[in-house]
Amino acid sequence: MGKLRAAGRLLAIGAVTGFYYALVTFGGLAGRLRTELGLRCRDFCLRNWSRALLRLMGARVSVRGAPPSPPFMLVSNHLSYVDVLVLASRVSPVFLAKSEVAGWPLVGALCRSVGTLFVDRRNRRDLPRVLAAIDRALERGQGVVVFPEGTSTPGREVGPFHPGLLAGAAKGGRPVSWASLSYATDDPSAPAHETVCWWGEMTFPDHLFDLLSLPGFRVSVVFGERTIRETDRKALAARLRQAVAGGFEPVVAAG
Repeated sequence: MGKLRAAGRLLAIGAVTGFYYALVTFGGLAGRLRTELGLRCRDFCLRNWSRALLRLMGARVSVRGAPPSPPFMLVSNHLSYVDVLVLASRVSPVFLAKSEVAGWPLVGALCRSVGTLFVDRRNRRDLPRVLAAIDRALERGQGVVVFPEGTSTPGREVGPFHPGLLAGAAKGGRPVSWASLSYATDDPSAPAHETVCWWGEMTFPDHLFDLLSLPGFRVSVVFGERTIRETDRKALAARLRQAVAGGFEPVVAAG
């Protein structure tokens, strides 16, 4: 039953993704002449594509707090590629992704079509370019989502926040919003840290198929009530990590 469920969902996800990819591609062409139109089309497609995929995956999303309105910079803990869908279904963001994602089949093209910013985390000299791109997105009135942990985790705790991508916000005294994400399943034999969280050496195709085999899963999102400002990037990273950890429900118990 699980394999049939996964196969059917994959077909539906492919059809929905193709439809919205065509829309956002057209919007991108229009946006070359009318930037506001292009951004509106991108935001509409990304938000509705994300909501459609979450429904197809069987995700039941509960939200506490109000998501920020653009322009904003939002940081969150990072557990899975599902994080992107969850946040994009609630806000209209530009995401940062590691540079390797740009070369992934299909996924890279999708990311580029919605304006994803790619960062080479192994090259510190790439940081000024990325910070400048973040500033430009904010100046255009867009929201930007950053995962400062730098990698996804099994959700035992919120990992340390790397301060590099927060340097622009600290330098400008810019307020930063935050969110906490957590996942759960109803099946003890398929715990969320193994089936929803994507981390370590898990391969994307196998993990996605296992995720789509689940009857469903639960998502908890907490948006912070107050933004955080600091003029020191390390202090900003520490305060944001503390705030995110305070709203976080561990996916897997310590022990």
